[in-house]
Parts: sequence; structure tokens; C-alpha cells
Amino acid sequence: MNAIADMPSSASAAADTPPDAPLIEVRDLRKRFGEVEVLRGVDLEIARSEVVCIIGPSGSGKSTLLRCLAALETYDQGDVRIEGELLGYSERGGQRVRASQGEINRVRRNVGMVFQQFNLWPHMTALGNVMEALLRVRHLSRDEARRRANTMLETVGLAHKGDAYPSKLSGGQQQRVAIARALAMEPHIMLFDEPTSALDPELVGEVLQVMKQLARDGMTMAVVTHEMGFAAQVADKVMFIDQGRIAVQGKPREVFHEAGQPRLRQFLQNYFDRNAFWARGPDDAQPL
Repeated sequence: MNAIADMPSSASAAADTPPDAPLIEVRDLRKRFGEVEVLRGVDLEIARSEVVCIIGPSGSGKSTLLRCLAALETYDQGDVRIEGELLGYSERGGQRVRASQGEINRVRRNVGMVFQQFNLWPHMTALGNVMEALLRVRHLSRDEARRRANTMLETVGLAHKGDAYPSKLSGGQQQRVAIARALAMEPHIMLFDEPTSALDPELVGEVLQVMKQLARDGMTMAVVTHEMGFAAQVADKVMFIDQGRIAVQGKPREVFHEAGQPRLRQFLQNYFDRNAFWARGPDDAQPL
């Protein structure tokens, strides 16, 4: 797989943001679905080129948090700022009002998202799936859209599959096309919502390899995942969410090996044979 040489890293592409300013800043984020408060005062910051992995039990609010960062869910209270700009709302006369869809799209223009399901158009080839938004949203010429789409397919190791339809691709290949589609829009920030959860175990590795390369190339990433090995190896920071709150956060070693929070320990024990989990591979083997 080629390095992402043609992609602007978040470090270079977000040059208009002060170097020490977080690309994502969340303060007291709250979200309800009816009587259920799913997010209960979440605070987080994601710095330029930082990889943050978000872990936690099902129903803890992980995916809702990510969807609020992409403005796919409206939040009820708090602030979400993308590259310093308030997402989803505007301040008018001292009052907060819901922003127009055009304003929301403008603020989130540099955010790409990859979902659990691949959501590819079945009637389009892999190349066509990557080109579509470039044609309709970015209004590139067909030749330029094709060039960029081919580059992104090469980036995810699928240059030879451009003419293949989704039905002819494995689940891992379909997810890599979905990643290429998001990357083609030249995002500064990538959000991943459990991108391997719909894959057979033997196909998980090929998707994680693409994500590892993105991390090495400096992409700012927030990843909701159950792949604890990936989080331990790649994340700069791990956040454990439980019942709508960030219960523990820190460097992978601090979270996986040093945190004494009982709920986190219980959560990890439910996922691993404690004698088989290693923080950073055989060169730094530390059993949980």
C-alpha cells in the first residue's frame, strides 16, 4: 500500500488553525433521546495529528458522540467546535439558534466519517463510488475526479479494483472503498464509527492497516472501536465512556494497565483473556 503522499496531512491542511489549538473541542456536551440522557456532560479535545480511540460498552454513548461531532445528531447542550468554529448553532443577539444547513455544512466541510456499514452505492463501481461526491459536492471535472479517485483507491490498496462493483468485493474491500471515498474529500479530521464491527475477523486486519497508515501520515482521527489492540498500538489517547460520561482517559498504557477504575477493569476483562493482551507488541510486552 502506498503512503498517503498526495493527501494533505491534518498538520498542513489545517494551517489556518493556530498550531496549538485543538481541531475538535467539546465542552459539556449533552444529548437526550426522549427521557434517556445518552451524553451527560462530555468534555474532550483532539489536537492536530492526534489519534483518539473511544472505547466503552454498548449503549454508553460512543457512536452518539461521534455523530454529534459530524453534525449527524443535534446536541441539546454544550459546545462542539471544529477548527475553532461552533458546529450546529449560531449566536444571534446573545441567543443560540440552530444554524442553517448550509452553515453546518461549511463548518463540517473538513470532517470525513466512516461508518460501521459501508453504504456504497451498489449500482456504481468502486471508482464511481469514490468519484460521486467529488463530482456532485466538489464540482470537479470528470477527469480530475477520476484522477483523485484512482489515487485514493491506490492509497487503500485497491487500485486494481476500480471497475469492480460492491457485490464483487469482500467486506474489507468495501470498507476500504468507503475510506477512500471519505479521503477523496481531503478532510482535516477523520471520524471512524466501529469501522471493523461488520467484518469477518479475517478481514479486520486489512482495514486496520489503512487506518494505521493514516495515523502515521498525521491524520487527526477519532475512532470508536472495540479493537483494543489497535487502540493500544496506534492511539495517542484512549477515552473510556460509560453511561454517557468519560470515566477514564489517558495514554494507552495508563488506560489499559494503570487505571484502577473498577468499571473499566470489568469492561476490559469482558473483552480479553488477561494473559493474552499486550499493550504495544512483543517489543514492549506488558500483560494486562
